Amino acid sequence: MAAARDLKATEMAGAEPGDDAIELAKRHLIQPWPFAGSVGAEARALIGEGDGIYITDSTGKRLIDGPAGMWCVNVGHRREELAKVMYDQAMALSYNTPWYTMNAPSAELAMRIAGHAPGDLSHVFYTTGGSSAVETALRFMQFYNNVRGRPEKKLILSRGGAYHGSTYLSASLNGRPRDRDWMDGADELVIKLSSPDPFRRPRGMSLTAFTDFLVDQFRDMIARVGADKIGAFVGEPVQASGGVVVPPDGYLKRIREICRDNDILYVSDEVVTAFGRLGHVFASGDVFGIDPDMITFAKGVTSGYFPLGGVIISERLLEELRRSNHPDAMFGHGLTYTSHPVGCAVALKNLDLLEEGVLAHTQAVAPYFQAQLKTLEELPLVGEVRGMGLMGCVECVADRESKDPLQLDKDVGKRIDAHCHELGLLVRPLINMCVMSPPLVITREQIDDMVGILHEGISRTMDDLRKEGVWRG
Repeated sequence: MAAARDLKATEMAGAEPGDDAIELAKRHLIQPWPFAGSVGAEARALIGEGDGIYITDSTGKRLIDGPAGMWCVNVGHRREELAKVMYDQAMALSYNTPWYTMNAPSAELAMRIAGHAPGDLSHVFYTTGGSSAVETALRFMQFYNNVRGRPEKKLILSRGGAYHGSTYLSASLNGRPRDRDWMDGADELVIKLSSPDPFRRPRGMSLTAFTDFLVDQFRDMIARVGADKIGAFVGEPVQASGGVVVPPDGYLKRIREICRDNDILYVSDEVVTAFGRLGHVFASGDVFGIDPDMITFAKGVTSGYFPLGGVIISERLLEELRRSNHPDAMFGHGLTYTSHPVGCAVALKNLDLLEEGVLAHTQAVAPYFQAQLKTLEELPLVGEVRGMGLMGCVECVADRESKDPLQLDKDVGKRIDAHCHELGLLVRPLINMCVMSPPLVITREQIDDMVGILHEGISRTMDDLRKEGVWRG
């Protein structure tokens, strides 16, 4: 033990930010989503600074932040307004316990969030991020049905391609390839339905027929299992980490009506799409015309400057609880950092920035962003480019007709990312896909730069695959 302490002291004494960070990470840092063969012994690209839509790596290379961190740096890096609010609030009140005290920023933020939410969603429960937001929504559904005397109404409907988080319940909903290969989950509570991915619909099936298939499958599953057993449907308006899957027109409205008819709570997971990604504070109502029972949010609520998330809950659900025969029933759920004053203060200023111009800018440049990305379909390796607002996906396939992914190279996205990094762009690689969701303040000229680099990165990857005999093109 003493030798270990001496080694740690030696490391810390000689450690310098940047030069030694990579070695320290390999010795002491466990990265998220690691592989067993390198867990606790790897270092990833070291980022030193951010400014606007750009980040700078440890070599001094300036990169366009294509994923905006993790879908979250919506107003851009190095916004002094947010840094100042963070400092001022920390100096005034850095923390208060949410168990028996409260703070003013959380109450004001809840009011302003409710003002943007659709329908009667009027109350906010704060969490620390997206996973805990989805977890909170699911636990609230369980509590709600227990209080209403329906302890069997707990099953959750989710979909293939979905991503809802990394906590136990939220991760149980995930439907992306590889997410659950080695991980346990509450499988007895979750029912998986098909992904609403038009690109992967059966050959020869029209979009109208595909939409009908999805809706019929949803309705048939409820009939088979029993509406009295199903507590909630959880769905992203656009499946983000599943590859920016935009559902067919009218699909979400029809699913919402079926949920309402069967007393199934509709939870719209807007952890990615909320706070500007689609040009509005919330996409559920303004973009897709639905009024969920709950909306989860995180990421863009503070533009990534402070960990914060939450759930907006329908007034109807709360009123039903208040009228129940169990007034002493406790929703035994909360987090140490629920309603954190610094996070809520940052979110208030972030919302100011969105309302004062960032949302309008997003709406103005989004069509250009989508059109420029679409030009990448001229490349033989690209099967489809799809997206909405300032989120897009370039899906690479071995054969456009069969739409088969590259069977011999499942990491083609990483290859493209490596080339793009060298050229000045950070990409979010997902197996055979590249996901782009830049800061909302990106300009048309910067979009041109981003798409130009991505075009060259894909072209270089095609050359590599041809040379290795993996793909003929």
